[in-house]
Amino acid sequence: MRNIKSLFIVFTLVAACMMSCKNSEAETPDKTTTSEAKEIDETAEVKTETTVAKGVINVNLATEADLQGLGLPSEVIATILNKRPFLDMMDLDKMLMDSNKEELYKQMFIPLNLNTTAEADFKIIPGVGDRMAHEFEEYRPYTSVKQFRKEIGKYVDEEEVERYLNYVFVPVELNTASEEDIKALPGVGKKMTHEFEEYRPYKSMEQFRKEIGKYVDDNELKRLERLVYLKDN
Repeated sequence: MRNIKSLFIVFTLVAACMMSCKNSEAETPDKTTTSEAKEIDETAEVKTETTVAKGVINVNLATEADLQGLGLPSEVIATILNKRPFLDMMDLDKMLMDSNKEELYKQMFIPLNLNTTAEADFKIIPGVGDRMAHEFEEYRPYTSVKQFRKEIGKYVDEEEVERYLNYVFVPVELNTASEEDIKALPGVGKKMTHEFEEYRPYKSMEQFRKEIGKYVDDNELKRLERLVYLKDN
């Protein structure tokens, strides 16, 4: 009888242990499933960031695939790639024969210099009419993107101001511009911002060409040069 009781106790303990382990497995997420879910979430996040960052394509920086994605004829794409960099959006505008340019410019553009572009030319920007073109011109000279946001933010909401920044830029003074304003230049990221600052003070544009030319080819150097200036030049 004592042996039977002992066996019964052992059996009960084993059964309880098995039940506890089963419940624990049910409560613990499958490691593979969790990892796969995380990978899917991260991929989705990257895609979203890429889409947001892409915005309006800068024609001077676009790849051939980017231009093909806009549905441009192959001969137009070939001409664009051959003539880059365009130093003025109006040069590109004259070249394009598309009758629906406003729709096209919602997807591709070359940012306009806020301090030198003619008031009438601002109206090439989708959604910018006589009144807003006048406001763009009214607050010259712009010394920073922050100033542009402040002044134009009096007339439109923040989202619309950010949309405008796909189409315009504020040229920067090489020796005094803040890191924020340099990074706001079209196609100038963190690394190039560092290089801009690294060689300060610049004594001439020739020095700028020499130093920055170590990192980019001649065409890109021409594009970057139109974004900057020196006070004494």
